Amino acid sequence: MRKIIFASIVSAMAFTNAQAANNNAGCGWGAMVFDGKTDKTSQVLAATTNGTFGNQTFGISSNTAGCAKDGVVKSYAAVSTYMTANIDKVAHDMAVGQGESIDTLASLMGMEDSHKARFFETAKTNFDRIFNSESSTSDEVLNSLAAVMAEDKVLAQYTI
Repeated sequence: MRKIIFASIVSAMAFTNAQAANNNAGCGWGAMVFDGKTDKTSQVLAATTNGTFGNQTFGISSNTAGCAKDGVVKSYAAVSTYMTANIDKVAHDMAVGQGESIDTLASLMGMEDSHKARFFETAKTNFDRIFNSESSTSDEVLNSLAAVMAEDKVLAQYTI
């Protein structure tokens, strides 16, 4: 009987290959059950469900339970911290379309080397949109950069 129940659950999960909603719980049964919920309680319950049943690991390795096979571990905190500490250097590099600071930013976003030249040119071309005032904060710059990147078919795959 347990095998039938387990097989039914696994079969139901196999139909779900979409990546889980942007939440703190990632993918897994918990993320699927609490899909669309953004309150802290739901996020904690989703993470607890994933951890209790160990299904997130299974989902990642089998491309089920809302886990994408091409998922990437990203850290907004790393990108934000870097931008805050280096905003003037990044602004300079974006204005000229090249440099160590913008290259490091692209790497922190998980950008493939083959797309960096396109990113540098796009940032240079849209510099006034990205740094739209002299007092732009790092979060404002990152939000503007994300909006610019979303307009490009290749760069849209990289999220900040």
